[in-house]
Amino acid sequence: MDYAIDPELVALVDLLPRLSPDDLSEARATMRQLTAQLPPPDTTGVSISEQAAPGPDGAPEVIVRIYRPAARSGPVGVLDLHAGGFVLGDLDMNHAANVTMARDTGAVVVSVDYRLAPEHPYPAALEDSYAALSWFAEHAEELDVDPARIAVHGISAGGGICAALALLARDRSGPAIAFQYLGVPEVDDRLQTASMQAFTDTPVFNRPAAVFSWDSYLGHGVAGSADVPAYAAPARATDLSGLPPAYVSAMEFDPLRDEGLSYALALQAAGNRVELHLFPGTFHGSAMFLTHPAISQREQTEKIAVLRRGLAV
Repeated sequence: MDYAIDPELVALVDLLPRLSPDDLSEARATMRQLTAQLPPPDTTGVSISEQAAPGPDGAPEVIVRIYRPAARSGPVGVLDLHAGGFVLGDLDMNHAANVTMARDTGAVVVSVDYRLAPEHPYPAALEDSYAALSWFAEHAEELDVDPARIAVHGISAGGGICAALALLARDRSGPAIAFQYLGVPEVDDRLQTASMQAFTDTPVFNRPAAVFSWDSYLGHGVAGSADVPAYAAPARATDLSGLPPAYVSAMEFDPLRDEGLSYALALQAAGNRVELHLFPGTFHGSAMFLTHPAISQREQTEKIAVLRRGLAV
């Protein structure tokens, strides 16, 4: 199928990895290789360390990577959850982006190495992320962060986990979340939206990849059934009241487009403050080209602006 992708992005599509869900070990190896080939980021003005946070009951510790900018905008923090369809990714995946985010927002960024499916299906990733959020809030003072001014930030599956984390923290009366940045969030296991039905061959992520993602996260054959909780697929939530202000982005040629739009509107209908942006001519993951296409530069500039506004800095 032909798509009216932004001309600046079309020229870069052939550079993108072809990560087939048919061989997960190969996909993971390819992702690690691509990450290793990237030039190391300029970390000037950002100190970086790692810490083992207590994991969920009966589970291993959760490793977090902490980015502390020298130029602070205030006592604020961001918990970052990486993308990867619940099955890919690690602390190195977002390393360069987190250096930039810490420097440009002036916030302490804590990145979470949550467990991956299918070896560790739901709720492992969510509970690891909740443990990391709890650790961040408990250690906020030593990080010079106000525990009431921590945002969550995630893209794709990470965005879906962020949305679930906001629900879980509300329902457990857990750590406060000041703002939720939900970039192209993966929130609906039912796979029935128009964009999910239509986009079977889009770059980076498409319907077959989404099917594999949810089968891995929930277990084969569980997606779309009546037993999937909202903490796994936040689009299923019947009560979205009392959640943090949110920013939701969507890409025009992304199977996740319509579930993101619907979730944003549902958040707003429940009385939450929401900002929504649909970027034209884009596809899932097109924002990884930060330095060339104008549309990607706009998205990056907007991300920093909305995070700073969400954290009141």
